[in-house]
Amino acid sequence: MKTKTGARVLDGRAMAHAVRNDLAVRVEALRGRGRAVRLDALLVRGDGAAEIYARNQGRRCEELGIAYVLHELPASAGYEDVAGRVLLLNEDDDVHAIMVHLPLPPGVDTERIQSLIAVAKDVEGVNPANIGNIVYGRRSLVPCTALAVMEMNESTGVDLRGTRCVCVGASNIVGKPIAVLLMRAEATVISTNVRTPNQQELTRTADVLVAAAGVPGLITADMVKPGAVVIDVGVNRVRGEDGKKRTVGDVVFEDVASVAAYVSPVPGGVGPMTVAMLMRNTVESAE
Repeated sequence: MKTKTGARVLDGRAMAHAVRNDLAVRVEALRGRGRAVRLDALLVRGDGAAEIYARNQGRRCEELGIAYVLHELPASAGYEDVAGRVLLLNEDDDVHAIMVHLPLPPGVDTERIQSLIAVAKDVEGVNPANIGNIVYGRRSLVPCTALAVMEMNESTGVDLRGTRCVCVGASNIVGKPIAVLLMRAEATVISTNVRTPNQQELTRTADVLVAAAGVPGLITADMVKPGAVVIDVGVNRVRGEDGKKRTVGDVVFEDVASVAAYVSPVPGGVGPMTVAMLMRNTVESAE
């Protein structure tokens, strides 16, 4: 699909649908061998958005034939409560896929909890060991958003070898893993952050530009090289002129579509593919 200005839209929903079709076949094959696919998720109650997401995730698993077990803790849960439940799931032989819904309560160190998840069961790829494995070329059980970005880029057919890629944003589970995966693909990679001087000059040289800063409308047409691939990872809630909140990315979509060859939308781009990669990691863990 193309925009009015000619850029091809990287349709995450369509790509995710294709991934799910493949996964449904693999889940059925595992069931035929007596191996159920199961995802155990831990949720500390108190955040409405997280609770809605957890239940939607359960429905998505059900569609694929994946058993979804949601372990809920009260909003008053502390570090020992959360850590204890993760450790119990690590030891349960019937559990092969674990994720922890965010946010966790104040005072519960998210990174510390994530580091407790057994490496082989960490289907979000958030344990530091799995993030570190990216350096050595392991593509399974890496952070789901980073994997989604790579899958979407590969869908363009653009050979990353020798290209210049600029990643705007350097978070531990998105920006940095994306940069390393691009390096593994033999691209020349530049990672920028809020302190990077002359960022616009760098982004204009990118054959592939990944926006993952969490700043609405950060990337405009004058920051993009004509014919570039632009992948928008940003998910930002902003209030429009009508007073209603809406979800936007880091990229000014229509503006950038006037110069880019490929651009991903928000919503409907990286988001659906991230969920699909979580499902894929879950199935691969069972396999």
